[in-house]
Amino acid sequence: MIDETHYRKLENMMHGAPIVKMTGARIVISRGRSELTLPVREDFFHAARALHGSMYFLALDNAAWFAANSLVPDVFLLTVSFNVYLIRPVDKGLVRATGEVTNATRTQYFAESILYDEDQREIARGSGVFVRGGTKLTPEIGYR
Repeated sequence: MIDETHYRKLENMMHGAPIVKMTGARIVISRGRSELTLPVREDFFHAARALHGSMYFLALDNAAWFAANSLVPDVFLLTVSFNVYLIRPVDKGLVRATGEVTNATRTQYFAESILYDEDQREIARGSGVFVRGGTKLTPEIGYR
């Protein structure tokens, strides 16, 4: 049985990742769900002065991935595919991504995520397929 300790260790793993440290993203995980926040900063802008799509992907993929990995207590999942739909630009505030597992089979986990701006408007949407990988969840990868 999976308990709260697993969710906290996953949160620590994400918060310790170099890319996450750079962006300031934060996450809260529960069974089959997650909520991630990411500050919108000018150093993440593209030339037209709005948040670059790579940051949308980071938020959406992590929200969906951690929702899925909340159901797997022993190994790091791998993203097999991930689709992103960009709806509107954002140039200020804090964005929030919610992730939720929508289906799971013996070998695959399906999860969706939605990204909102600080006015709670949907700005992007994503969906992914995740599978068990060969990397164990250990303190060496930040799972502590």
